[in-house]
Amino acid sequence: MNHHPSKGIFYLCLGVLVFSLQDAIVKYVSAGYPLTEVVFVRSCVAGPILLLLVQRVQGWRAIFAARLGMLTLRAFIMLGAYTAYYMAFPALPLADAVALYFTVPLFVTALAAPVLGEHAGWRVWAAVLLGFGGVMVMLQPGSGLFEPAALLSLLAAALYALAMLMARKLGQSVSAAVMAFFQNAFFLIGAGVAALLLHWLGPVQATHPSLSFLVRPWVALPLYDGLLIALCGVVAAMGTLLLTSAYRVARASVVAPFEYTGILWAPWWGFLFFSEVPRATTVAGAAVIVVAGLLALRMAKH
Repeated sequence: MNHHPSKGIFYLCLGVLVFSLQDAIVKYVSAGYPLTEVVFVRSCVAGPILLLLVQRVQGWRAIFAARLGMLTLRAFIMLGAYTAYYMAFPALPLADAVALYFTVPLFVTALAAPVLGEHAGWRVWAAVLLGFGGVMVMLQPGSGLFEPAALLSLLAAALYALAMLMARKLGQSVSAAVMAFFQNAFFLIGAGVAALLLHWLGPVQATHPSLSFLVRPWVALPLYDGLLIALCGVVAAMGTLLLTSAYRVARASVVAPFEYTGILWAPWWGFLFFSEVPRATTVAGAAVIVVAGLLALRMAKH
């Protein structure tokens, strides 16, 4: 299996930066529009871009020659990951939602054995447990400040880690463009089906902002907000291709630590666009998660 660490690191860092812009846009529109509509519009815009990339890299016939079963499963897992991730945005400060999502490398380490057969020693598991200690610092269970939506970020991290390990496994025979196309197609189908089901069920009321973002009915999009959501499609196409390429061309244990470059962007966008200032527990917990994740991934290579 080919291994190009420099390429993988570059792709991942750029992908994280690109996706951080989408995070800010999704949080902005989450106050007035439904998640299914946002994802549907985003996927409609991203679809043709990704199809052109597939045509340029391999030719569109590669879509049907690929490992359809594994690609379908991976796309379904990614749909779950991003649905959970986006649902956390209306209820959490952007820095909190993203910092909890930084547990991805910890989940990558934990899942590497069952998915790729890469077994970890007790030191690695100790680092993983330390990381989840940082999660507890951020969540503050029992303090009265606990927000259930934080668990959505953790669920998203676990599902995303599994999907990226599958990308590494699929990378031997499937291009990043084909994987990204399948993922986007499932986002489009999943958002459309979910919207139809919710419409069929009739008006659904939700008081929690995360659930409200999910069940809210579709509305006509003003030009400015519509263009912002459409921009997410361009961002999604670029970001998905970059992140998938990173795990496809380099070992997961090498590129995963660079997921943490997102910690440079989330607080900045949160402050710039939403006047959010990270809490002390957010900073402390995120620091523990980062240190633990880097230790786990470093020891996993030895």
